[in-house]
Amino acid sequence: MTEILVPSAVPAPAPSYDPRLTNADLAPLRKQTWGSYNIFAFWMSDVHSVGGYVTAGSLFALGLASWQVLAALLIGITIVYFFCNLVAKPSQVTGVPYPVMCRSAFGVRGANIPAIIRGLIAVAWYGIQTFLASAALDVVLIKLFPGLAPYAVVEDYGFLGLSALGWCSYLLLWVVQACVFWRGMESIRRFIDFCGPAVYVVMFVLCGYLIAKAGWGAIDLSLGAVKYTGWDSIPVMLGAIALVVSYFSGPMLNFGDFSRYGKTFAAVKRGNLLGLPVNFLLFSLLVVITAALTVPVYGELITDPVATVARIDSTFAIVLGALTFTIATIGINIVANFISPAFDFSHVSPQKISWRAGGMIAAVGSVLITPWNLYNNPDVIHYTLEVLGAFIGPLFGVLIADYYLVKKQRVLVDDLFTMAETGTYWYRKGYNPAAVAATAAGAVVAVIPVLAKGVPGMYTAAQYSWFIGCALGFAVYYLLAMRKEVTA
Repeated sequence: MTEILVPSAVPAPAPSYDPRLTNADLAPLRKQTWGSYNIFAFWMSDVHSVGGYVTAGSLFALGLASWQVLAALLIGITIVYFFCNLVAKPSQVTGVPYPVMCRSAFGVRGANIPAIIRGLIAVAWYGIQTFLASAALDVVLIKLFPGLAPYAVVEDYGFLGLSALGWCSYLLLWVVQACVFWRGMESIRRFIDFCGPAVYVVMFVLCGYLIAKAGWGAIDLSLGAVKYTGWDSIPVMLGAIALVVSYFSGPMLNFGDFSRYGKTFAAVKRGNLLGLPVNFLLFSLLVVITAALTVPVYGELITDPVATVARIDSTFAIVLGALTFTIATIGINIVANFISPAFDFSHVSPQKISWRAGGMIAAVGSVLITPWNLYNNPDVIHYTLEVLGAFIGPLFGVLIADYYLVKKQRVLVDDLFTMAETGTYWYRKGYNPAAVAATAAGAVVAVIPVLAKGVPGMYTAAQYSWFIGCALGFAVYYLLAMRKEVTA
């Protein structure tokens, strides 16, 4: 049973809250208005993107039987669903975002550690998703204006690894996303309510078009030859499960930034159920059917939805489809990678960095890291996911262990906003050594296999960087925190 020590209507921010720890965006919400559909739409925006399409499609090409891939997808997304419910509850019952909730475990000052780590990771993902969306926009522009094709060649017109046309598309989408974000959370909510369903419409139309071309008998859920059977398939399935969890590890960690808006925890759980297991499996089936039909229709396997759309004879269909995927990717980017650093960077200095300013810091940083170089081939994609997972996992483990096992779901909300040394979350000079040590231990151990893939056994271990980091962060924090409780 959760004990919520927070008034039903809290001023934002309360006059007694230390200004070094609060502003209007970080304080507990006065009113929570999101229902199950809003949470469902959040996950649709998160799943229905070019990145989600390519990731789901790639699992069907691992050499497993179709039922094994579907089983791995179901297990992986069920794990994500379970963990999202765990991380959703603290923020929903208190009405505070993820970095503020971290003060319970890390201390009122120490919470800047997970905030900065998550913020920097979101900057990387923000840049990657903007790049993927800009690639879809390039297809539209070249189709409408064929004379632009030479400017899409990096070797002829390129800078820092991106073509001139790519730069134009990237910066255009960069500005569009900033404008949507700047209008605030309600505008963002309305935007994502539209994005997810819009992609479903295009996906069903695209699938119907390919079925009309190839016939129902051409549908094959295996995108490649079955290479692994029996016990040999187990490690591959486990790797697929880990990839699914890693893909969602970012938004899963800071899901509290969104669950805080939920009317009730029950509404959040319903939204998670519809948006994760149900929605993800349906989307994955659409992905594999569509990808499989590209073989008989176009003579080759195409796992990029934008490239599939580009093969259609109708200019209108190409423009509509590519723009829809572009809009959907913008949707996931804003909800998963813009809002998180907005709260995280604002948390570092609430009076100097507003929520909007925090988001713009992330936007500028996303250009400086040249994200197209982080996501330009499968090996780099897996390496990026594994490194990010190594750092996200421990933060998740510490937060869950603290809220459910150490604090027994008891939250002193007012103490999250005080710098008084008598405050519950002051610990040692504002930092909780147990949380810092657990995070460091989990991240270091989890990242070693990623950096040392050439060593026998390390390549396999690297796939589970999130799980390793999460388990170690959870266990080390619990042991250190309970030891202190016993000796105190």
